[in-house]
Amino acid sequence: MEPTKGQWYQRRIAELEAQVRQRDQRIAALECQNARLAAQVARLTEQVAKLSKNSSNSSKPPSSDIVKPPKSTSCREGNSRKRKRKIGGQPGHPKHEREPFSSDDLDDVREYELNCCPDCGGSLSSRPRETRVVPQVELAERPVEILEHRAEGCWCRRCKKVVYAPLPATVQKGGLLGPELTALVGYLKGVGHASFSTIRKFFRDVLKIPISRGQLAKVIRKVSAALEPADEELRASLPSEPRLNVDETGHKNNGKTHWTWCFRAELYTLFKIDPWRSSGVLIDALGEEFNGVLGCDYFSAYRKYMREFSVEVQFCLAHLIREVKYLIGLPHERTRVYGERLLEALRKLFGIIHRRDTMTSRGFQRALERARTDVINAATWAPRRSPAKNLAKRFHLHGDAYFRFITTPGVEPTNNLAEQAIRFVVIDRRITQGTRSERGQRWCERIWTAIATCAQQERSVFEYLREAVNAHFHGQPIPSLLPAGP
Repeated sequence: MEPTKGQWYQRRIAELEAQVRQRDQRIAALECQNARLAAQVARLTEQVAKLSKNSSNSSKPPSSDIVKPPKSTSCREGNSRKRKRKIGGQPGHPKHEREPFSSDDLDDVREYELNCCPDCGGSLSSRPRETRVVPQVELAERPVEILEHRAEGCWCRRCKKVVYAPLPATVQKGGLLGPELTALVGYLKGVGHASFSTIRKFFRDVLKIPISRGQLAKVIRKVSAALEPADEELRASLPSEPRLNVDETGHKNNGKTHWTWCFRAELYTLFKIDPWRSSGVLIDALGEEFNGVLGCDYFSAYRKYMREFSVEVQFCLAHLIREVKYLIGLPHERTRVYGERLLEALRKLFGIIHRRDTMTSRGFQRALERARTDVINAATWAPRRSPAKNLAKRFHLHGDAYFRFITTPGVEPTNNLAEQAIRFVVIDRRITQGTRSERGQRWCERIWTAIATCAQQERSVFEYLREAVNAHFHGQPIPSLLPAGP
């Protein structure tokens, strides 16, 4: 029996409703999948931005990366194509030559004479016209001097024991190695990042002296003791510095994380290893009455020290630039717009700093004040979304601490000085794998301080180690790492 017209319509409507339900279910599934994919894209975009946050693909500071344009290397004016520089010395650069040896430096002079022309065999005039001088430095067959010190021993009838003739102070304190070789071991260990095994091989193969790693460890302890008074002198002078740049980096001590703190003053650099990365380290090093300006990043320990003891701080603008670049890489559009606006204001600020030599003192100051206002205006308004909102809150609380360099002469807008000083410590830590004991920590602190300070003052590290070890062996005052007054 065929369905009636009404039944056919009902069946058709049911089929269409089933199709609509299937379509709705498919749409809901696609919408759910689209939401998951959108969330995944946003998460991956944020991870990419986080991985590229520190602008570590260039050795230049971020402040100059966003301001200074690349230098043109075109050979003709108006030529837009750039050419790579050739390897080696560049045209127009001054020639650098080694200073000739003085007569006092020479151990021997060897002269070579001509009887006839080496080219044609012809006769020569008896009067030489000029002399060709070729200096040459060579290792001696035995590059070290080995001395045996013999102290006569006699029986004392009163003391009832054998007494010996006194030995020189350098022999008593130095033992197997004299002050020169003791300083060399310290130099190889500190400046050369050499292990005890490497130094032992150097003594065996080059100096022809067998020595054990245990003996070398004792030598390092002597160098560390020689550096202790100079290190203590710098620690005592640290709280009175008018300007300090501070940074910290982690390292391992017997598998546990410790922190190497770097305090860079105008004339010296001091290192301190501590198990804590807190404001307590700053209190121990600088005290509660520090009256200078502290250059640092926005880490919480510096903010707590600033808040509790009313310390003036210059927060690093280079670190701020990195954080702003991070915001630009985030998926949220309004956050990116906020970051781009703030980055442009910072670009103009650093552009003024780089043009300082072309401006009058008054014009430079007024330009800085205008740029400061623009940066604060760009930073204090942010969309209601973290982390842009957190950055705006930071400027509401500590905005003035980013511009201390405008009103305080000698203060740098970035913390690059401390970061540069701590760079070789990171290299040394990666090679030596950290420290194992408190004694090792003290050695690292003292040798790093000596190396960085000597480099800062353009002094020879080895010469300073020689002077310090000699003074220590003779019981004399250790030479200071502070430069002598005028």
